[in-house]
Amino acid sequence: MTQPKKAYPIAILPGDYPDPSVVRVGDDYYMTHSSFDYMPGLLVWHSRNLTEWEPIGHAVHTDVGCIMAPDMIWHEGRFYIYFPAAQSNWVVTAESPEGPWSEPVNLHVGYIDPGHAVDEAGNRYLFLSEGYRIRLAEDGLSTTGELRKVYEGWRYPAEWRTEGFYLESPKLTYRNGYYYMTCAQGGTAGPATSHMIISARAKSIDGPWENSPYNPIVRTESRAERWWSKGHGTLVDTPEGDWYVVYHAYEKNYATLGRQTLLEPIRWEDDGWFRTADQPELPQLPPAGSIALSDDFESERLSPQWHFYDRSGLTGYGVGDGRLMLQGQSKEAIEPLLCIPYHHTYEASVTVQAEEGTEGHLSLFYKPGFQCGIGFNGTHVFSFRDQYRSEYTEAAADAVTLRIVNDCHDVDLYYRIGGSDWRKLDHGFEMSGFHNNVLGKFLSLRIALDAVGDGKASFSRFIYNGIAGSGQTEEGEV
Repeated sequence: MTQPKKAYPIAILPGDYPDPSVVRVGDDYYMTHSSFDYMPGLLVWHSRNLTEWEPIGHAVHTDVGCIMAPDMIWHEGRFYIYFPAAQSNWVVTAESPEGPWSEPVNLHVGYIDPGHAVDEAGNRYLFLSEGYRIRLAEDGLSTTGELRKVYEGWRYPAEWRTEGFYLESPKLTYRNGYYYMTCAQGGTAGPATSHMIISARAKSIDGPWENSPYNPIVRTESRAERWWSKGHGTLVDTPEGDWYVVYHAYEKNYATLGRQTLLEPIRWEDDGWFRTADQPELPQLPPAGSIALSDDFESERLSPQWHFYDRSGLTGYGVGDGRLMLQGQSKEAIEPLLCIPYHHTYEASVTVQAEEGTEGHLSLFYKPGFQCGIGFNGTHVFSFRDQYRSEYTEAAADAVTLRIVNDCHDVDLYYRIGGSDWRKLDHGFEMSGFHNNVLGKFLSLRIALDAVGDGKASFSRFIYNGIAGSGQTEEGEV
């Protein structure tokens, strides 16, 4: 007899939203993720039901380095986000999750993946990777004392195929007299079976820590599963007393989309430990959250879906009155404006104008040296791969609409002038290898707008659509 398909996990944020950290304050949930080399950083999301999420703003606007796994917490009426960057750990604070957020404060302590905790006496601590912990000052903005190793992790079977041991992401939960430490092990990428979520508990925040008999709580057991490298979990409860674990994973055959945010229910057993809850039938749930990518550029501020790659100064652009303007850069130092696609098959289009000596581009971008797309230089449309241009086609018009279609990694390029029919270029690309296991840096393939040259390029009416058949909800046009 065929077993029913397991309903969970579900993707609550499709697309590249790794290392989720979620906190509940009353009836509201807030979440943020790693932002790596993208600026502005630490996009904050809001939800009232754990599945429908809306972006409410970025917490970091000053470049302090590559921002990895954060911990967003609420403590005595104030929000804090602790995060690693530039071989240290930092914190930003705000009275409201919408901001304004403070400038980043350097805590001058190493390791990664901080997890905030408070003991019964009100003392504050920061737990870190490799089982380390350090005391925080009362205001949470500096450290006191020395780093101390307090936990060794859980020794999984030696024959398991992982990326490495990598004890990371300690997130602390206090319940019924125990501190529960939820950690990641196994490495966040590499083999499909690499990542996992484990649990340990202690009566005192000083330990000793006892490993859960149900470890690993979450793990991909086979490449045949839909979700690969499941791990990096945070526990969250609802006002009604239900519990969930929020974590990330790559989708099988779609690592280009990055690590997506997943949700799975847990249940507490009579012995005081928790495990995932089998639920063969999915209850009626609101649709998963996603960010609307289409943009008419009417606002004088960039919409929250946009971010730059490694542009520390956040300069060289202007937006408003229906246009985005980008100052040209050199071919060797592209820092494009990006957004995160979240369908297996999707298309993006934008209308481009370019000053003399300047190119305007619509492309798919992973990192410098790994970019493919279509461009317009004021007289010709062309395809390009990094610094190499080809198939110049005359386009005698002030403005040309460029279109890129990613059909399950096969990429086609189109253009049109005014309301004419789309014309397809011969040149296309296959981009299934544009992901971390091949190119590193834990990034994802993103839609990019940029300008190359001495002048400026302007962009209008950016449209993103998920194409039917991808298995995810279409966004539609603005």
